[in-house]
Amino acid sequence: MKNNPLEYSLYLKNFLVLFPELENQSPWDIISSIQNTLVQKIKTLSSDYKIKNDIAIHKTAKLEDHVIIKGPTIISSGCFIAAHAYLRGGIFIGENTIVGPGCEVKSSLIMSGSALAHFNFVGDSLLGSYVNMEAGSIIANHFNERLDKTIHVVINSKKNKISTTKFGAVVGDHSKIGANAVLSPGTILSPESVVKRLELVDQNH
Repeated sequence: MKNNPLEYSLYLKNFLVLFPELENQSPWDIISSIQNTLVQKIKTLSSDYKIKNDIAIHKTAKLEDHVIIKGPTIISSGCFIAAHAYLRGGIFIGENTIVGPGCEVKSSLIMSGSALAHFNFVGDSLLGSYVNMEAGSIIANHFNERLDKTIHVVINSKKNKISTTKFGAVVGDHSKIGANAVLSPGTILSPESVVKRLELVDQNH
């Protein structure tokens, strides 16, 4: 039964190639069950991955010193993870993706060729291919400042209340997020979106 208002092929072209079993799930439902999804996917990986404690790292990926990784996490071929990055579990990082120094990623799927510059936070989100986040840009996943923590998403001009109080964003392929910009919880960005430096995106407002 389909419970997904978002057409993934219009936002994240390669998402269903990697995760065809998730086609009928909404992004927020995917995030809610991401730990189990990745535990199962790790079981299907080739011998090109070194796997330990639900952490799978491709033999061609490069990790600098002082990277902290909690499982389940998959780091694909050609990735570069810089010093002091913090991968908090429930993480998929697609091929040739860069996670810069001091970045924190939590419960998120990042498609191939994307780049987190440095000091970024990505929480409970789906990022497409070739997404670029400049320094200090943030994808927030919770309305800490509000008494009402409800998150809504706007898809096809329709406002949808979602069932979780922790969800970040869907960022379409080839989008660019400027330095120190903030995406509020529930943000949906079409492919090739450009968020200006210091901009606050709040589609719930």
